[in-house]
Amino acid sequence: MTINVIECSSTFALDESVLESKQPIILRGLVDHWPLVAEAKKSNIAAVGYLKRWYNGRPVTVVRGEAKNDGLVAYNEDFAKLNCASCNTSLPEAVDLMLGEESSDNPLLYYIGTTFTDAILPGFREQNGLEFERNADQFIWLGNRSCIPAHFDVPDNIACNVVGRRRFTLFPPEQLENLYIGPLDFTPAGQSISLVDIRKPDFDRFPRYREAEKSSTVIVLEPGDALFIPSMWWHHVEGIDSLNVLVNYWWRQSPAYMSSPADVLELALLSIRDLPPEQKSAWKTILDYYIFNDDDKAFEHMPEAARGSLGTLDDTVARKIRAKVLSRLNR
Repeated sequence: MTINVIECSSTFALDESVLESKQPIILRGLVDHWPLVAEAKKSNIAAVGYLKRWYNGRPVTVVRGEAKNDGLVAYNEDFAKLNCASCNTSLPEAVDLMLGEESSDNPLLYYIGTTFTDAILPGFREQNGLEFERNADQFIWLGNRSCIPAHFDVPDNIACNVVGRRRFTLFPPEQLENLYIGPLDFTPAGQSISLVDIRKPDFDRFPRYREAEKSSTVIVLEPGDALFIPSMWWHHVEGIDSLNVLVNYWWRQSPAYMSSPADVLELALLSIRDLPPEQKSAWKTILDYYIFNDDDKAFEHMPEAARGSLGTLDDTVARKIRAKVLSRLNR
């Protein structure tokens, strides 16, 4: 698959052609003007020193993985627990541990993920931030050589690479069945992940991954580059160098009153999956008609005022639906 590449200047504006794209977009040099990127191009020590200047002392959660796992954050063999452990420490201590592994050919993993920058680096965003027409929070991710298996996010995502190089492998949403996804209930960080280590795929165990691999796209981001990842696209992420820092933004295109689609999946597991085949087939027809049917004329046989939850969805209607669902679940 060919990915669109945009060469960005410091005055480049993120407009709707990017923010509402249904395909990934590489944004070369989007954040090249950030002070952190400038420090990173000097050295890892300079980049770490810059981050420490903003740090307010609040603890961060750092993941530690054994050298034998080669940076992979995943499960142990029987899925009883993850192959890494986590603890709370300070940001300076965590990055010093990362830098302490620089000379190792087989380093321990130290990784900090999904950390709200305003919570630990107040003021950082004012000098290292993007301005665009979305209500998007800023998060920071730090680690040495790391490998995060393929997963998807419900929000849209702009991932800004600021220190080290980072490799993304992207898969379209329809590759779900070829990625061999792990448990829904027990995950490394809230999202289900692929069980395939795509750096060295085991095709005997995961033969359908060959199809996913055919549709994949590999992108390497240098410091200052960014990547727009649309909602629901699978992405496998590797920190290539001895220190890697990513800053990202998430936002949803749907209104705040809408629930997460993941709620529907959980309720469907509870309510539909184990029905007799004939009933499952009937419910598939019903869901196709009421949910996946984009025909605006589907309900025109009813006046608008009588359509209730089948009509225009707004905050008031959403509250009524949520109350009705909760009352049924709390029976």
